[in-house]
Amino acid sequence: MPKLPEIARNPLAWIAARWTPDPVTVRRAALAALAMSVVIVITGGAVRLTASGLGCPTWPTCSGDSLLGTREMGIHHAIEISNRMLTYVLCAAVGWAIIAIRSMEPRRTGLYRLAWAQFWVVVGNAVWGGLTVLTKLNPYVVSLHFLLSAALITVAVLTWQRIGEGDASPRPLVGKPVRQLGQLLAAAAAVLIVVGTLVTGAGPHPGDSSGTYKVQRIDVDWRTIAQLHADFAWVVVGLTVALWFVLRAVDAPPGPQRRSLELFGVLMGQGVIGYVQYFTHLPKVLVDLHMFGACLVWIATLRVLLSFRERPAAEPGALSAALPQPVGVAGREPVDAARVPLADQGGDPLPVRR
Repeated sequence: MPKLPEIARNPLAWIAARWTPDPVTVRRAALAALAMSVVIVITGGAVRLTASGLGCPTWPTCSGDSLLGTREMGIHHAIEISNRMLTYVLCAAVGWAIIAIRSMEPRRTGLYRLAWAQFWVVVGNAVWGGLTVLTKLNPYVVSLHFLLSAALITVAVLTWQRIGEGDASPRPLVGKPVRQLGQLLAAAAAVLIVVGTLVTGAGPHPGDSSGTYKVQRIDVDWRTIAQLHADFAWVVVGLTVALWFVLRAVDAPPGPQRRSLELFGVLMGQGVIGYVQYFTHLPKVLVDLHMFGACLVWIATLRVLLSFRERPAAEPGALSAALPQPVGVAGREPVDAARVPLADQGGDPLPVRR
């Protein structure tokens, strides 16, 4: 049996042997994957808000044996199938990031694994998206579909951040109490997003307009859940303000202070959208814009946490070990300045030899 050419056996290695991207190209590839992970959330929200969630009534095909369906199925079919096709665009963006990271010099295994993690989250979420159709838009399944999108955004942010860092162990830039406050903030933001999906599941936009199926809703007044959602939003805002004051008090580096201010600004914008959509009875455009804001809130929260540490290119001891060691006079060992006494036993300074 003839041996397969190298490009067929290992296409990524074949590309890496012939192309080495510059750091800007790699970072742009990771940013494109992050941007597409947000875009797919917005378009997915548009599918539900235009009542096109069952525009293709089955999965993985669209209707019967047809993968794409037919034009006669109407506008809801066109919206739903367009969102499905965007998944391939997302896969292409993630694939571009994987190729660029694999072709870097020197090779970075940890970063490469993060890039592949994005791909597997995309695949898992695509299958889960199919499950939302098969369960006829069960609100709990739809909620988890959004949370898996948040997981994809998390991995994409980590990948993008790690490209600009080294591979040494992370070194904290702030104290443990500040880091714990940041972790509490992230936990509160995560709860805020989860409660937000419950508001969606109980709200007046079930996602289907065909009338063929009775779409299940979460059996609770959506206004009650929305109030709980607003309460958690204020908790997150309060923790963000507290974190900023603490960072100022401990004279933290500019990075964490700037990231906390960015998060505060995103939260204020998201709050305005949230209150306006509540008092205007959830218009579709504002709901989708609020979903976009939720993605930005989570990205800003992750950036706050990531600003609490730095990762050098190499471990501190590795560089000094690689450098040539000084040699003393006439073969003697060099004097260790840290062990030279500066005072006698009585505490008086020793005379300096000139």
